[in-house]
Amino acid sequence: MLALKQIARQVCPPILWDALRAAAGHRSPRAQPRTADAPPEADYVQRLGTSPDHQDLDLYWDDEYAKTLDTWGEGNTWHEIPFLIANCSGNVLDIACGTGITMEKLAFIPQVTLYGCDISDLLIQKAIDRGLPPERLKVLDATSTDYADNFFNHAYSIGSLEHFTEEGLRLAIAECHRVTRFSAFHLMPVSRSGRDEGWLKTIQSFHNNSTDWWLRMLRTSYESVYTIDSLWQDEISVGKWFICEKMPQRPG
Repeated sequence: MLALKQIARQVCPPILWDALRAAAGHRSPRAQPRTADAPPEADYVQRLGTSPDHQDLDLYWDDEYAKTLDTWGEGNTWHEIPFLIANCSGNVLDIACGTGITMEKLAFIPQVTLYGCDISDLLIQKAIDRGLPPERLKVLDATSTDYADNFFNHAYSIGSLEHFTEEGLRLAIAECHRVTRFSAFHLMPVSRSGRDEGWLKTIQSFHNNSTDWWLRMLRTSYESVYTIDSLWQDEISVGKWFICEKMPQRPG
């Protein structure tokens, strides 16, 4: 699995910061008043520039991190994703599914068949241990999968794409477009300042950029992209769902 770690392009939701800092023995920062153009709090945010060439990956093989994944969406994204999936049908892919907790929470929707993929064999095993069908779970890199074209009607990711390098992000978006027939739903943090703040690091590195930046990235593959506000937020970011619709190919 070392090779997979070296090529991975996967998840770590920013909402995990406080819990992970506590686990590492660090104090959570006290929130400070912010102006619209204020930079992130310097005591726990590192600025790494705007053109990342690698990711932090070790957390995906950490048992304590895996435990945190089982609670991080309470009160926000886990209330939201069922409304997006409720009108879907057929095969649906959870990109960077982690321990499978979101798939478990969507299992009540009868007309969808849920699949999941993640770069971490540890997290996929925890999804299997949770009781999810192993034949629908795969350890793979989301930038290059072995799924057939249009195998899924829909796909979603929650707090994952912001951790990809820009090259990996374009590849992952294109791959999602290839394997889904109709639409994809991606939850990402966008900067509270409304600026492109670049590649930052707290516990893990991530893009903290504007809504327009994300729209430009997603439109490298999708013709139709629009946004819905999420309840998720922290000191430097707010959550946005990006709804990506795949346009049918025109004849001729």
